[in-house]
Amino acid sequence: MRRAIEVARTTPIGDIPVGAVLYGPDGEEIATGTNRRETDRDPVGHAEVVVTRKAAQALGTWRLDGCELVVTLEPCTMCAGAILGARVQSLVFGAYEPKTGAVGSLIDVLRDPPHLHTVEVRGGVLETETASLMRDFFAREVRGHTADGRA
Repeated sequence: MRRAIEVARTTPIGDIPVGAVLYGPDGEEIATGTNRRETDRDPVGHAEVVVTRKAAQALGTWRLDGCELVVTLEPCTMCAGAILGARVQSLVFGAYEPKTGAVGSLIDVLRDPPHLHTVEVRGGVLETETASLMRDFFAREVRGHTADGRA
């Protein structure tokens, strides 16, 4: 998770700082990703999608069997679906996301209902540190805007 936090700190300015690292079955780092939705004007530019695409390209297959994804924030529904579809073996996430979290907070895309593929999940890892990334970002956003929302 410390590596994912390090990656999150490289998120382009204006994007929510989420970092993701995908490790191969041998524990080697395959790819990293950050949120890039604002930067790339890409509605699916979440860190989990970015890292999954990079890893599939690096491995030459969309099947990420035996891989572990570590991400600083609980995935949303779209990202949980991508994790499931890519056949990622395990997911480790940091902060829970009560507004959009789809791995236990609002719904649990990965574990309910049962799917053909099972993803091992561990949440709340270094939760204080990962949650502070979000708190700090939104505190800066609030300070950087006027009462009418203009910068």
